[in-house]
Amino acid sequence: MIMKRPTFKPQAPDIILTGDGRRIAKTCLLLFFLFASTFCHAQTAANVLFVGNSYTEVNDLPGMVTQIARSMGDELACQSNTPGGCTFSQHCSNHSMELIRQGGWHFVVLQEQSQYPSFPQQQVESEVFPYAQRLVDSVYRHSPCAEPVFYMTWGRKNGDQGNAPYFPVLGTYEGMDSMLCERYTYMAEAYDASLCPVGRVWRYLRTRHPTIELYQSDGSHPSVAGTYAAACAFYTLFFHRNPTGIPFEPSQMAPDVASAIRHAVDSVVYQQLDSWRRPQPVAAFESHIDDTDPMTVVLASTSAHADSLVWIIDDGEALGTTDTTLTHTFADTGSHTITLIASRHCMADTTTASVHIVGDTTPPLPIGIASAVSINDFAVSPNPTDGMVILTIPPNCEMQRVVATDMAGRQIKSVPVTSTDIKVVFWIDNCASGVYLLHAVAATRIATRKIVVR
Repeated sequence: MIMKRPTFKPQAPDIILTGDGRRIAKTCLLLFFLFASTFCHAQTAANVLFVGNSYTEVNDLPGMVTQIARSMGDELACQSNTPGGCTFSQHCSNHSMELIRQGGWHFVVLQEQSQYPSFPQQQVESEVFPYAQRLVDSVYRHSPCAEPVFYMTWGRKNGDQGNAPYFPVLGTYEGMDSMLCERYTYMAEAYDASLCPVGRVWRYLRTRHPTIELYQSDGSHPSVAGTYAAACAFYTLFFHRNPTGIPFEPSQMAPDVASAIRHAVDSVVYQQLDSWRRPQPVAAFESHIDDTDPMTVVLASTSAHADSLVWIIDDGEALGTTDTTLTHTFADTGSHTITLIASRHCMADTTTASVHIVGDTTPPLPIGIASAVSINDFAVSPNPTDGMVILTIPPNCEMQRVVATDMAGRQIKSVPVTSTDIKVVFWIDNCASGVYLLHAVAATRIATRKIVVR
């Protein structure tokens, strides 16, 4: 089913006529402070670009975010392009793309025409998603450290009655609002962007504070209260600060209404910031000594949401790579420090751990064994273990006993084995977590396995 194109009329959603029917490149001056992908004071100013239409233009949303920031001691520097009724596809070929290509943005807010994201899936996949992705890709291309932010708008007060005959779910506020939430959430997740959930804040307010009027008389555009809710949400997402302490309130708004709106933003946005922000990199890695060279360590990154890695090893090597594994041979034994920096879109996370290199740890033969040759005819499980080890012994291997030693060759335990034993349960107990050696001893042969006890 193909939706009927919205018919735009004066005062219809997303239309504000000024001269040629559009207002382009509004500029307002704001400053904010950035440090290690989070905000703090006394840092450089950030640039914010708002790309949208009349939902952004009405009541001057960028200007209201500016006033909120300044009242909290923060500032922004922003520009906007908000032609009435403009869609993502139109923004891909108008002044918005020119602004994006200027680069230097810290945030780029992307707001689609108010109805399009709620349309049937097939239509949204062809008329919304490709252009949303193109805008985000352009943001990253020209401002690699920028944070694209999708502006989740709200359902009309009584739903989209003009399109409800073609897509019945749009016939109510709840149905239209749910479709908008679903589509904006998908775009943020699929295209690696953050999401400002203004529509969720409105729904919270409509449910808990139904007397607060969020709409203008057209049942679509935001009232001053509706824009204040959006501005508080954007400020919270930009600065990661609790909105309940915002001192700025529009002059025509009752204090109790402003307070209710700020607490709604606290519940929906601030208390769930990690849900709305694009994934942050998390650095993590595992390491083990190479089985064939006791001076070599094998490092494996288990980092999340990272597209580049830098390994820093205390013997002087630093390596940047996209590979998740690294093999390094040390020249000296002892403890060595390894640092991993995991990065993504100029965001970074660091973790550090130590590895202990003991060198050649071939243990002395257990007492009574004159010489030995390595054999590989028994199995050990589980490994790693909490202390219990099961040895599976093949027939005719002539095993006489099992000896456990630490990595320095000190004997910990010895258990006899008979020629009829097929499985032997061996306990490495009362030992600290670490790596131990398990020796299967025959008359003239010995086989050794490493066991990790945790």
